[in-house]
Amino acid sequence: MLPLGVLAVYGFQHVLTFYAAAVIVPILLASALGLSHDMLEHLIEADLFTCGIASLIQSVGFGKIGVRLPLLQGVTFVAVMPMIAIGVSAGGGVEGLRQIFGSVIVGGLFSYLVAPYFSRLIRFFPPVVTGSVILVIGLALLPVAANDIVAGHGTATMQNPVELRNVAYGLGTLFCILLIQKFFRGFLGTIAVLIGLVCATLVAWLLGDAHFGDVGAAPVLTIAQPFYFGMPTFHVVPVLSLIIVMIISMLETTGDVFATGAIVKKPITGEDISAAIRADGLATFIGGIFNSFPYTCFAENVGLVRLTQVKSRWVVASAAVIMMVLGCVPKLAAIMASVPLPVLGGAALAMFAAVAVVGIQTLAQVDFENQNNMIIVGTSIGLGMLATAQPHIADTLPAWARVVFGSGITLGSMAAMGLHLVFNHFMPASPSGVVMDMPAAGGLSGVSAEGSGLEQEDGQTSRQRSA
Repeated sequence: MLPLGVLAVYGFQHVLTFYAAAVIVPILLASALGLSHDMLEHLIEADLFTCGIASLIQSVGFGKIGVRLPLLQGVTFVAVMPMIAIGVSAGGGVEGLRQIFGSVIVGGLFSYLVAPYFSRLIRFFPPVVTGSVILVIGLALLPVAANDIVAGHGTATMQNPVELRNVAYGLGTLFCILLIQKFFRGFLGTIAVLIGLVCATLVAWLLGDAHFGDVGAAPVLTIAQPFYFGMPTFHVVPVLSLIIVMIISMLETTGDVFATGAIVKKPITGEDISAAIRADGLATFIGGIFNSFPYTCFAENVGLVRLTQVKSRWVVASAAVIMMVLGCVPKLAAIMASVPLPVLGGAALAMFAAVAVVGIQTLAQVDFENQNNMIIVGTSIGLGMLATAQPHIADTLPAWARVVFGSGITLGSMAAMGLHLVFNHFMPASPSGVVMDMPAAGGLSGVSAEGSGLEQEDGQTSRQRSA
């Protein structure tokens, strides 16, 4: 627990880096469903307020809910396309939102109930899997930062021409962050991202590229209301779509928990994964009630923890309180929204790259003399980059397949886990590549820890223990 003033500054830094990603889902949804500006404002306010509740549940925790790590919660991007499909098929507008919120409520309950069963799969998440997942998350998010820097219209659209002014803001923000990290230590060094964002925004304002006109027009106070758009409705197909989203979100959360555990030097157990997924499920259930969406851990803020090395979970708790206040005070939210997109992109570039570095550090534990591990890592990264570099590759696939193939993070994560099962569990091989006999029923101790990573009780391979 840090002093209150320090917590507030660190928390504000988390909120600034998180804000753009937090509001993009309501904006995309409102555009697709033809919602009014007032409805969009309410969705953003409800999203921020519920993000705060979700982050408190995850970081502070109570009972067996919440992993108690510095993990900020936000709406999962995996849910965007399925929710748009649900809303459009219901006719858009308020009726579309009601079907979405009904599906979100059921998806949250599903996630909460299956959390202890999913956590039993932790033995199938050795460093070769978790490292691949974390690396794919970092690499797949870098195009998002690049799109922000060029003020693009989404990662699916190549921005052309690119305005040099926007690139200057993005790289200037990054350069400012690097200078502070290089020449300052202590408190100033740990708020390098915040200082970079503030300085770049001030420069943009002086040059006429940051505007605060919407602040005056925003209401002073608003209160988040349950079922603001009416009672949710429940239909089988939309509910099944959100259940698939929550299963994929569990993989995403598992990767982020392992990444954060590696940063704060905390060994992650099955109980930790179960507590994190329970928190996601409860937050998603609350989100459906308060007119918001499915929640998961945000890799952006995992990167910030890695970059600053500020590992206190109470920093995220303070960020959660700030977000709840922003959800109730639209004027403050309007100030946050005035930070230019290229400035946010410059900071995001550093943070997403930091997530990828955590993945590389995790993969350093893997025995790459085993050809199977080479195949798992290489193929999962390749598939993840395929869906990231060519986001339209899933456009002609059925709706259920688009949920998987439409996201590089989802495709790469599922590939890493599936390939590990095939190559290191069902068909384990020795380092020379010769397939070994399957272990006897009742245990997995016959499988080489060097090849599969299944014997990881103390975080080291059996080869390292023998040495």
